[in-house]
Amino acid sequence: MVQDELTLTLNGRAVTCRGTEGLSLLDLLREDLGLNGPKYGCGLAQCGACTVLVDGAPARACVLRAEKVAGRAVTTLEGLADPETGALHPLQQAFLTREGAQCGYCLNGMVMSARALLDRNPDPSEDEIHQALRHNLCRCGAHLEIVASVREAARLMRQGGDRT
Repeated sequence: MVQDELTLTLNGRAVTCRGTEGLSLLDLLREDLGLNGPKYGCGLAQCGACTVLVDGAPARACVLRAEKVAGRAVTTLEGLADPETGALHPLQQAFLTREGAQCGYCLNGMVMSARALLDRNPDPSEDEIHQALRHNLCRCGAHLEIVASVREAARLMRQGGDRT
């Protein structure tokens, strides 16, 4: 491996990047790889806007150094849709159907945290949904719709709508 070269699995595909020394994963994803799902919010791992999945677990990309994901699987919001057809993942569709976002800034973190929850627990209670999303901030007041979106996604995924 070349010095300062990083290989990871990003949204199911092997990716090799150079010049990543000192970069946050968020900067790598947004600036170098052109993925705009993860948002820059607070820069302190407090708001959740930058949440991605690393080996299936939610991680704050704003404080995670890019080199820490070498050899690991990273999933972003863009990686949930079907890569061949572009069809939305049931979780993405449920957020649209149930109007789980207003301004949309928190949406990335809410969806990615919900994905990790539904992978662990395909039929979560309302309290379990609240607990899974407790570290994702939404200032629009769409919490009822967000919870309804996750419940709808769980229903769709249990019916066989999860393609991943």
